[in-house]
Amino acid sequence: MASQELSRRERKILEAVILSYVETAEPAGSRTLSRRFGLGVSPATIRNTMSDLEEKGFLFHPHTSAGRVPTNKAYRVYVDQLLAMPTLLTRDSERLAETIGGAGGASAIEAVLRRAAQTLGVLTQELGVAIGPRLATSVLRRLELVRISSERLLMVLTLEGGVMRTVFVEVAGEIAETAVAQVTAVLNERLAGLTLDQIRRSLALRLRDATAGPEGHELLNIFVQEAEHLFDAALPREGENVLLGQPSVLAEQPEFSAADRLRRLLALTERPDALAEAIRRRTAPGVSITIGTEHDDPRLEEFTVVTAEYNVGSLTGVIGVIGPTRMPYEKVISLVSHTSRLLNDLLQQ
Repeated sequence: MASQELSRRERKILEAVILSYVETAEPAGSRTLSRRFGLGVSPATIRNTMSDLEEKGFLFHPHTSAGRVPTNKAYRVYVDQLLAMPTLLTRDSERLAETIGGAGGASAIEAVLRRAAQTLGVLTQELGVAIGPRLATSVLRRLELVRISSERLLMVLTLEGGVMRTVFVEVAGEIAETAVAQVTAVLNERLAGLTLDQIRRSLALRLRDATAGPEGHELLNIFVQEAEHLFDAALPREGENVLLGQPSVLAEQPEFSAADRLRRLLALTERPDALAEAIRRRTAPGVSITIGTEHDDPRLEEFTVVTAEYNVGSLTGVIGVIGPTRMPYEKVISLVSHTSRLLNDLLQQ
């Protein structure tokens, strides 16, 4: 483990360099560290130790400065070994509870996630991101067919955790209300308790011997023939499941003063499907922290992503932030962790 390479003094000075750089965005020099952190050794000793840390790959030396800057390797040691137990300020906790808990309406889950991403972004000064649960494995609780016009029905799917999806069903000519009711009953009998993916793949087979009376035969046949299309339409595309805070918050940080870096940042938000997939691959139970080159996606190599999972029934989504590798890790980790717990409580209701 990388921290085993470090002496007690090296660990202490490395932590001071990281804290200084996170706060100021300026390379840390030995005299600055000596004045600010009371390390108990002379600036010369600090300077020599920083040189040793540079040789070991924990610091690097920008050409234009006499100070040092942490590497990805340094941030990893800091997060895994040096970081104090994250604590959450009361005012941040109260603001999260107030803004996220205030969401409501017909699209309650989406509203909650949108507010969570926006509030996290504001409180951390990073880019907040929320990824909705994948619905392919969600279980159908109830299905309703509602007439919209003589040639169109609305299929309303109620999934576990209270998630709702709607799909338009085109019909050829007017179908009697009794037929709609009969087909609704058959669909619920045959499909309730199955996942959307199971339904999509096997609906025709499950309805093969079903009957809905002479009036409902034509409507039932539409579901047999259009099964895959109808239930594919019920599943949001990966990119539609991604809710972002305001990129402008992150763009104000010093790392993104250069136009090319800002363009790379904005490019991340333009491909929400790829962003969601990259984040899901690196997210595990608890708080996940992926730093710089640890990402599988090269577009994220200049960023740190801090995420945590939340649950809606047995479904799992992701909440977190994206920012430069220079970020206040203790604050960000505490906020992301607390937000995931808030979402669990809100979305289970």
